[in-house]
Amino acid sequence: MSDESDIPLTGASLIKDQVRRLPDRPGVYRMFGDGGEALYVGKARSLKKRVAQYAQGRFHTQRIALMVDLTRSMEFTTTRTETDALLLEINLIKQLKPRFNVLLRDDKSFPEIVIRREHPAAQLRKHRGAHSIKGDYFGPFASAWAVNRTLNTLQKAFLLRSCSDNVYETRTRPCMLHQIRRCSAPCTGLISLDDYQKLVEEAEAFLRGKSRSVMGKMSAEMQAASDALEFERAARLRDRIRALSSIAQETQVNAETVAEADVFALHAEGGQACVQVFFFRAGQNWGNRAYFPRVDRSDADPEILAAFLGQFYDDRPIPKLVLVNIEPAEAVLLTDAFGLKAGRKITILAPQRGEKRRLVDHALSNAREALGRRMAESSTQSRLLTALCETFGLEAQPERIEVYDNSHVMGTNAVGAMIVAGPEGFQKNQYRKFNIRSADLTPGDDYAMMREVLHRRFARLAKEMEAGENPPRPDLVLLDGGAGQLAAAREIMADLGVDDVALVGVAKGPDRDAGLERFFLPDKAPFMLEPKSPVLYFLQRLRDEAHRFAIGAHRTRRAMAMRANPLDEIEGVGPSRKRALLHAFGSARGVSRASVDDLTKVEGLSEPLAQRIHDHFRKA
Repeated sequence: MSDESDIPLTGASLIKDQVRRLPDRPGVYRMFGDGGEALYVGKARSLKKRVAQYAQGRFHTQRIALMVDLTRSMEFTTTRTETDALLLEINLIKQLKPRFNVLLRDDKSFPEIVIRREHPAAQLRKHRGAHSIKGDYFGPFASAWAVNRTLNTLQKAFLLRSCSDNVYETRTRPCMLHQIRRCSAPCTGLISLDDYQKLVEEAEAFLRGKSRSVMGKMSAEMQAASDALEFERAARLRDRIRALSSIAQETQVNAETVAEADVFALHAEGGQACVQVFFFRAGQNWGNRAYFPRVDRSDADPEILAAFLGQFYDDRPIPKLVLVNIEPAEAVLLTDAFGLKAGRKITILAPQRGEKRRLVDHALSNAREALGRRMAESSTQSRLLTALCETFGLEAQPERIEVYDNSHVMGTNAVGAMIVAGPEGFQKNQYRKFNIRSADLTPGDDYAMMREVLHRRFARLAKEMEAGENPPRPDLVLLDGGAGQLAAAREIMADLGVDDVALVGVAKGPDRDAGLERFFLPDKAPFMLEPKSPVLYFLQRLRDEAHRFAIGAHRTRRAMAMRANPLDEIEGVGPSRKRALLHAFGSARGVSRASVDDLTKVEGLSEPLAQRIHDHFRKA
């Protein structure tokens, strides 16, 4: 007969046991479920007092009661201050993605503009990710469209180069960008480096909000050129001024009194929430984006906004001013945490009047409209998934659908693609591409390609699950193909021991006509759907999205292969030697024709390396 003390503690009993050993200090606590999955991450000024509240058994909501009931283990980390605890909490929520926390689901990095300073002629380019390049960064921009539009305008206005260093070093005459007045051609000396640097400084000043002074200076130069009868130069300056003016004209909402700020507006309804974010830099609107964080009906708006702001700025630079439509929970603590992270004073403000209030109201209007559209789409999506469930005989509505397709040209640069969809539509941050690696694969063998893609996907899934992780797992897998692709998929699944994922093959109709698709399920006869069936339209959208993503991935890989330089394959030839060779001989073909004696005349090349380069282009 077992002793009651051998029975593991769970829920409130476990929490009560943990409280006895907790210190009265700031820190972070984590609750975990039966399978080790993270349930909740929280911070506290006093770990002992905060966690003790869970052990009392009196909860404001059923959700908290369920969370406590599911708790099987807890972990704790003490911190020096409550501010440190908040920063750690934010970081852990993004890492663990706990089930019961408010969660920012789309955390892609934003594009920026960088003036790259690693070269005597600074380069203007788009950038995304860590600030690993030496230069001046400007952003964020809400979308690639917004940053591309601004880059296009800056090229017209300041004539800065966008080409790579390799292209710059090998130019012997101006490129097309110079011909269409988008570049001043420092590569061929049509502008001195000193004069080019002045253009760089003007572009930097404009991006830092000094647009009026920059345009005023240009206007004065244009008038002076006109007075000196230099009409061609005056016309060029006029075109540059027009380009800068176009930014203000194309942007619907700008700010005269707000130089740099992020504007957040939260609207919650029916257990869903939307946070609309507008970015203002240099007094200009650099775009906006809608977010739909995971929330619960019981979450209060200030708590949702506080959790959202913390996760949003976890790995992003924070502007001096953050405007909000409601004051977030623990606003003072959040402000202190942001100031500590940024190393300067940060202000979180819920304005009540003036231009700042108008900006917030505009963001709130956008948030309401975006959430309304999403709720309507979600209702339609739910009905489609229910009908899909009936069509394929699924036990429950699929939460995650994975669709697979391949793309290649005569077997070359083969790429497999996976897209993901669910109750909330396409989940683009979950898309994956697979460069086909198998050396034994016969070019153009679509079955073998599908086997490789599925084996890599589900072998990794099995490995992550064995490690105690909780990776996303599909309920339904759609394959672009018929009986052959379905058989290949079933074979892979059987080898990996995956037997609880529904498989469906979607074969195109005769002459690839839409509406005549045939569907293949294991151990069932193929069938077709009614031509005007909503489920058929839905499945066509999924297949077309997978096809679009696969083709895009293939084109990217093919373009990279086309840009590959034979010099990259030679051991001992790094970027600087490659640049020297291209500068000396004009191209890789010129290098291939050079003799060993000619090669040794290039600075930095020893005779053995010259011989190796010479032999590389003459190997059988």
